[in-house]
This record gives sequence, C-alpha cells and structure tokens, in this order.
Amino acid sequence: MITFSDIYEAMRKEKFSESIQILPPKFLTESAEYFSEKKEFLDKENDLFSDLVTKNKKKLENAIASFRDLLRIRKKKILNLAFVASEVGISKKDFENLLSFEKDLFEELTRNLEKAEKNLQADMGGAQKDERKHNLVKFTEEVPEFLNFEGESIGPFEKGEIANIEKEIVEILQKDNRVVVLEED
Repeated sequence: MITFSDIYEAMRKEKFSESIQILPPKFLTESAEYFSEKKEFLDKENDLFSDLVTKNKKKLENAIASFRDLLRIRKKKILNLAFVASEVGISKKDFENLLSFEKDLFEELTRNLEKAEKNLQADMGGAQKDERKHNLVKFTEEVPEFLNFEGESIGPFEKGEIANIEKEIVEILQKDNRVVVLEED
C-alpha cells in the first residue's frame, strides 16, 4: 500500500532529477486507493476538530498537492522530451520510464511538433517534399542492436517499443515487417 511518504518521495525525486524517474507499476491505482481511503476516514469521523482528523486532513491535502506536483513535473519533462525527439530523436532510456498515458501524450506531442514544423516550412514558401530525416515508429517484434549508415549502434529494441529512427532505416525495417510508422502525413 502506498503512503503519503511514498507520494512525496516520488515527487521529490522527480523534481531534483533531470530524467523522468521510474514509478512503481501500480503507482497510480495505489495513489487513488490512498486518496479514497483517507477521504472515507475523514467522512466517517464525527469530531471534525479532533487532532487525528486535523492531521489526516492535512496529510491528505499535502498528498494531493505532492501528487499534482509530480504529474506537473513529469508533463514538463515529457514536453521537453517530445521537443528533442521531434528535432533529433529520442533515447530509449527516457521513453522506458513513462507511464502508458504519458507515452500516448509523448507520441501525440511529437506528431504535432513535427506537423507544426512542416506547416512552418510550407508557410515560409518552402513547401517541398517532407524533409524530416526521422520517423516515429513502433516495433512489432524484437530487433537486436544494429549499425546505422554512419556506423553508430542503434538498439536493441523490444516489441512494442517506440523510437525515432532515420527514414532510410525505417524503410528497411518496414520491408521486414518489424516496425509500424506511427505518424501519417
């Protein structure tokens, strides 16, 4: 069971670290249960001025504030990560620490940033063929580490993992049915 200390500690670690931190697998559901239990306890108490009620009410308020701060900090990091991914690619390590709803947010942000860049080029009169050199893809099977055209190692990638990879490599991986392109222009 999660406690106020767990929520606060997760927020504190997230706040003072540059990368997105790993949260326990059931962090969201256990946090919701914690909030629900605290609210039920407060609703059942008759003496609204007792020390126990006052302490629990303050603890619940602090836990909710810490939880909101945690999510706000993570969203800021996801915004930055999406910006970097739309420009140069993404590191597998950063993407692994995202919760499922955060991965969806990241994918949508990256698509929109790339679309905005394309629109900017079109508005500036440079509406040429798509000049992006990377595509956001989802792997349909495990792919071992390999070298790109510059001789740099890429991967390995697990099934379901998402990465921003050079278009030429994406074409090769698509031919082998190893990836699905996530963005449609």
